[in-house]
Amino acid sequence: MKKFILFSLAILPFFGMTQEEKKFGITFDGFVKTDVLWDSRQTVNIREGHFLLYPAAEMLDMEKKDINAASSFNMLSIQTRLKGNITGPDAMGAKTSGMIEGEFFGTSNGDVNGFRLRHAIIKLDWEKTQLMVGQFWHPLFNTNCFPGTVSFNTGAPFQPFTRNPQIRVTQKMGNFSMALTALTQRDFISNGPAGASSDYLRNAGVPAMNLMLQYKAKNEEKGNEFLISAAGNYKTLQPQLSTAKKYKTDAKASSFGVGANIKYACKNITVKLGEYFGQDSHDLTMLGGYAVKDVTDTLRGITEYTPISTQSLWAEIHSNGKKWQFGVFGGYTQNLGADDEIKGAVYSRGANIDYIYRVSPRVVFNAGKFRIAPEIEYTVAGYATKDETTGKVNIDEKGKVTEAEEVANIRFLIGAYFFF
Repeated sequence: MKKFILFSLAILPFFGMTQEEKKFGITFDGFVKTDVLWDSRQTVNIREGHFLLYPAAEMLDMEKKDINAASSFNMLSIQTRLKGNITGPDAMGAKTSGMIEGEFFGTSNGDVNGFRLRHAIIKLDWEKTQLMVGQFWHPLFNTNCFPGTVSFNTGAPFQPFTRNPQIRVTQKMGNFSMALTALTQRDFISNGPAGASSDYLRNAGVPAMNLMLQYKAKNEEKGNEFLISAAGNYKTLQPQLSTAKKYKTDAKASSFGVGANIKYACKNITVKLGEYFGQDSHDLTMLGGYAVKDVTDTLRGITEYTPISTQSLWAEIHSNGKKWQFGVFGGYTQNLGADDEIKGAVYSRGANIDYIYRVSPRVVFNAGKFRIAPEIEYTVAGYATKDETTGKVNIDEKGKVTEAEEVANIRFLIGAYFFF
């Protein structure tokens, strides 16, 4: 009897909880996914070929045979994902929520199958204002309008693809919203003298900043939706704290970028468009970066930097059937070079590429919680050629490719999903 009384006293407070307190909790969802993929040649990729960027350049042996003209096959389940949606009591007059999401993609090729943090956010929602703190998609990746490809690259390198630790404030005004975001880097990082690292942004002492404007109108009864958005991004890096000659330096590499999205959806069809123009887009999983513009102090090794610009455009159309869906994605991106003459090291992705384009049709079949989705990716990259007389690569003093030769890859991909 004594134990029963003590147990009753222990659990009694829980029966007195308010309805508001009982709303706190977590629910889980996600999916199990396996990708079966075959490439017609070697590629530039992430995680053992899972995240395809573009075909690898020709690599000729002594008999002028292309070593990279060799096919590749793989099966991976590393995109399998688990998400926890958290709800809680109101705070400061705002509705509170949170979300934690992870997957087995790892943080490097050596960590394939490793469980990594994908998203971790806290939200405070007032009537017209939202505060979000945590790791989430970069605002240039508009979660209301992005490619729905089967491939995990989700349209990269044509669509900005990056998740960042951030603080975002969104102000809603009817169908119109404005969001201001301060960002740092974690898994998607800039390139520099010591290789890819988040040090360059951290050492600059200020976060990257983004301002996004969006208009979104939706008619639930008719099943129509229209969205248009534009975002501007500004970032400053400090590539070095000291020069190779061991002198202190505070030289910065600053860059900006702008992106826009348009989406129209009706009952049967969805059409999406995306555009991007920007400098130093390496951390966005796109072409570009920056380079040494000049050595302003040869005694100390002090340098100045110039950003390398990139432009891209993508479009997608797909049906909206519940059981069968048909879609096609197309993208084009180009290396525009730098504004200034390059006189030193180049820290850029695809510095020897003039342009890339892709066409990617897909079919999606849904049966309850199960999905199977075949997709074909035809990706072409225009690589700089060499002058036969001088042997010099055909890239001008500003890093722009002047003559290119195309290299193509065909990827056959089948994605098998089970949602829960």
